[in-house]
Amino acid sequence: MKVLLTGGAGFIGQHVLRELQARGHDVRVLDSLRADVHASPNWSAPPGVEIQVADVRDSTAIDRALRGVQSVLHLAAKVGLGVDVDDLPDYASSNDAGTAVLLAGMARAGVSRLTLASSMVVYGEGVGRCPEHGAVTPGPRKERALAAGQFEPPCPVCGRPLATALVGESAPLDPRNAYASSKVAQEFYCNNWARATGGSVAAMRYHNVYGPGMPRNTPYAGVAAIFTSALRRGEAPRVFEDGGQRRDFVHVRDVATATVAACEQHVSGVRAFNVGSGTPRTVGEMANQLALALRGPAPVVTGQYRLGDVRHITADSSRLRDELAWRPSVDFSAGMAELALA
Repeated sequence: MKVLLTGGAGFIGQHVLRELQARGHDVRVLDSLRADVHASPNWSAPPGVEIQVADVRDSTAIDRALRGVQSVLHLAAKVGLGVDVDDLPDYASSNDAGTAVLLAGMARAGVSRLTLASSMVVYGEGVGRCPEHGAVTPGPRKERALAAGQFEPPCPVCGRPLATALVGESAPLDPRNAYASSKVAQEFYCNNWARATGGSVAAMRYHNVYGPGMPRNTPYAGVAAIFTSALRRGEAPRVFEDGGQRRDFVHVRDVATATVAACEQHVSGVRAFNVGSGTPRTVGEMANQLALALRGPAPVVTGQYRLGDVRHITADSSRLRDELAWRPSVDFSAGMAELALA
């Protein structure tokens, strides 16, 4: 199959590219190589892969990139959480407008299959479980409670601390930062395009992706990269809150196999898929694994917090497993050791 991969020079994109090639697909990469996303502007495509250096907001470049293409994997995006309100225009332009330009080009070219890189951040705090009120959307965490070391989100009805729960794809969308809002917008634009054209969309809601090639020492580095960088400097990882924040850390090679499976198998309608390992871990557990792998100092739990951070977000990935016959293959300990020693 002839595939256009946007963002193919990025962290996840390069792993998706390798998986596409391993499965025998003919791949064309479109990537802007913008400096705030890529450590080096000199990335070159592997043998047999055509690369077009252009921005997804360039409709002429999009028309050229879509020639002869049967399916699109759209990973190109400005990533990170956003620092302040001044970031909003760039997220909206890069992610929302960029996706709209791509979709319009696909309609012109008659390309009807799309796999979108979305994110777990669309869920905000996700779902919690109250002993009295059952499954609820967690209420906002107040700064006064965080300062007092009360980190669990409250029930929005009675205010009691909530137990954690896995988040399914039908959970309400609750974007809480610029990046999350742009991902929700991307999904909505794709839904609009699918209804208008009869095309298919697989929206891959990636959870906390880690693995070789993860960018370090950038404003958009994930917490795993931040911890690893500290350990390489001989410093103890500094864990915020009490270290009990739950996440679903999923290896980038597993994310790549899931993404390509959706590209190959999902051919009708609009469907969201959580992409996670299925085994929740705490941020403290991850910091400990990295410290062990690098023989570094034990993590320091600081009690510090950032207002607006999500306490828990963990995936129910059963839809992906059941409908696309996908399974993660990378063990957490082995994956963290690989990341630490890469």
